[in-house]
Amino acid sequence: MTIGLSELENGIRVVTEAIPGSRSVAVGIMVGTGPRDENDRQAGLAHLVEHVLFHGTSTRSSGDISRIIDTMGGRVSAFTGRDYTCFSGFVMDDHRTYILDLFSDMLLNSIFPEEKLITEKQVIINEQQMAADQPGEQALTTLKSVMWPDHPLGCKIEGGPESIAPLSREDIIYHLHTCYLPDRMIIAFAGNLEHEDIVAQVRDCFWRLTGRSVRQIPAEAPFCSGFVRQGYNGNQAYFSVGVKAPPYSWPDRYAIHLLNTALGGGMSSRLYRSLREERGLVYDVHSEYHAYIDGGALIISGSCRPDGVFTVVDEVLDISRSLLTAAEPLDEEELWQVKLYNIGQYHVDSEDPFVRMSRLLTQTFYFGRVVPPEEIVRGLETATTASLAAVGRDYFQNWSDKVAACVVGPEPT
Repeated sequence: MTIGLSELENGIRVVTEAIPGSRSVAVGIMVGTGPRDENDRQAGLAHLVEHVLFHGTSTRSSGDISRIIDTMGGRVSAFTGRDYTCFSGFVMDDHRTYILDLFSDMLLNSIFPEEKLITEKQVIINEQQMAADQPGEQALTTLKSVMWPDHPLGCKIEGGPESIAPLSREDIIYHLHTCYLPDRMIIAFAGNLEHEDIVAQVRDCFWRLTGRSVRQIPAEAPFCSGFVRQGYNGNQAYFSVGVKAPPYSWPDRYAIHLLNTALGGGMSSRLYRSLREERGLVYDVHSEYHAYIDGGALIISGSCRPDGVFTVVDEVLDISRSLLTAAEPLDEEELWQVKLYNIGQYHVDSEDPFVRMSRLLTQTFYFGRVVPPEEIVRGLETATTASLAAVGRDYFQNWSDKVAACVVGPEPT
C-alpha cells in the first residue's frame, strides 16, 4: 500500500494509492457541500447543481461530455450525500489525464443553459416519483425525517417540487461560488499511477480555483424518537427502525461496526436467524450503520406480511435492545464470527480500485488522513466481548429515547 497525500497551494487535497500492475484508475472528486448549505427555500439545490454540471461548458456541449465518457470506455457517476457531493470515474490508466481534464472543465467552466436547467428539474421530479414508488426507500426517507426533524440529516436531499421549481441559474452559480471552494475539495486516485504526476496534473487543472470557505463543523444532531405509519397499496409492509448511533469519526467506531454486524449484518446475525430462519416472519432483514459528521443511526430494514408487521417491529426492537444495551451481550463465538466477517469483507472489497479510491476520499474527509489497513484490522481484532458490552451499556442507555420507526404498507386485514 503506497499512499500519497498532498495539499496544493490553493487548499485542494490530493490523495493517491498506487496499485502496481493495474490497468485501471479510479478517480473521485469530493466537495464538502450538500443540504447543510441550503435554507428551506433552496432545498434540493446541491443535488440540482450535481445534475446540471454534466450539461455543457464553455468549450464542450453536453453531447461532447457524453461522447468523451463513452470513448474512454469507463464509467462516470455522481451523487449528493448529506455531508458531501461526489463525482467519480473508473477508466483505463491511459485515460486518467482526460477524465481529470473533463471533471475540471465541468466544475470550473459549466454554463448552465436555461433549457437544460428546466430539463434537469423534470428529471429530478421523475427521480422523486420513482423513489415514492419504492416503499422500502420511502420508509427509510421518512424514518430519517422522524429521527432528525428540521435538520439536514433528516431532509430530502433532492428537495421537493415546490422547492426545486423556483431555483434559478443564479442560485446555482451562487452555490458554486460559495461552496465549490478548494479547501472543501479532495481529489483521489487509485490505480496505476505516480503520486507526484497526479499532483502536477491536478495543479494544472485547478490552479485558478481560489477562495476559502466559512463552513464550520456542526454540533451533534439532536435525535428524536417516534413512530410513523404510511399507507401503501401493496402485498408487503416495509419497515425501517432507527437506533441512535455515534458520528462517523467516533473513537469506538469499530465496536459499533461489530455490533451492527452481529445485529443484522449477515445470515448469522441475530435478526436474520430469529426472524427468518427460526420463525419465517420475513424474507429479508438487515442492519446498516449510517454515519455522518454530526450524527448516526443503526437502521434495520425489511419487509413482511402486513398483518405481521407490528409483531416484527416489536421483535426488531427487542432483539436490538437486548444486544446493544448488553442485556444479552455477544458471546465469544459470535464475536469471532463478526470479526472474521468484517475483516474478510474489508480485504475482499480492497481488491476493487474503485472501493480503494472511495476510502481515500471518505477517510481524508472525516479524519484528515488515510487510515492504514493494519490499523483498521487491529481495531476490529482487539475488540472483546467485555469491551463491546461496555460500549453498549454506555452509549445505548436510555433506550426509549434512542429509537424511532416507520412502517409503509397496506392496512392489516
